[in-house]
Amino acid sequence: MIAKPLSGPAAIAALPRNRLIGEFSLWSADLANMERDLKRIEAHADLHHIDVADARFTPGFLFFPDLVARIARLTAKPIHVHLMVEAQIVEAQTRHFIEAGADLVTIHAENGEAGLRAVKLARELGAEAGVVLRLETPVDAIEPFLPDVAFVTLLGTSIGVKGQSLSEKACPRLIEARALMRRAGREADIILAADGGIRHETVPLLRAAGADTVVMGSLAFGDPDLARRMVWLHGLKAAA
Repeated sequence: MIAKPLSGPAAIAALPRNRLIGEFSLWSADLANMERDLKRIEAHADLHHIDVADARFTPGFLFFPDLVARIARLTAKPIHVHLMVEAQIVEAQTRHFIEAGADLVTIHAENGEAGLRAVKLARELGAEAGVVLRLETPVDAIEPFLPDVAFVTLLGTSIGVKGQSLSEKACPRLIEARALMRRAGREADIILAADGGIRHETVPLLRAAGADTVVMGSLAFGDPDLARRMVWLHGLKAAA
């Protein structure tokens, strides 16, 4: 078991804000060789991203608590669980994944009042909380969540399907989200994340539109020179 220097809100607060954060989606790891891939990315990742899906809110099933608990024992880096589940189970699943080792649980705004309760529960249980939106949901749906979250994630593709191209709406939606964060007085406190459609040619656009992190899948795991990839990522500048 690897000891984590920080966990929960402290780990999320310690993420770098002077460059693009390296957030790695473990959905793109070799799931039969997860420990090997975790070792490969440990020196490069700032944050591990784990998608959870119930095959109702999304098309298929994804990671479960026992696997997250195993991953948590193999890394010193914080774990971000993106919880793509129906409102009826979102609070219970928030508890299960925090008990498994999640430092940050991101809840869909589409879960409504249950999502707001799940955000509060995450913080009560000693984890950090975030809010995430489907591509089809108006950006202002994040507003009720802004007082209590440390992450806002916007999907730039349809939910739960790999390999899609970035929507032309993705960058304007990031700009709109940042304006809402600023209006709420929380721009400096919240990390703005782009998830989906992350390619070599799209990351600079998302960074310029205000993303503090992009959720990298094949862009990271498929690159034979990961160190060079991260130098490139860290060098991308936000819009002035």
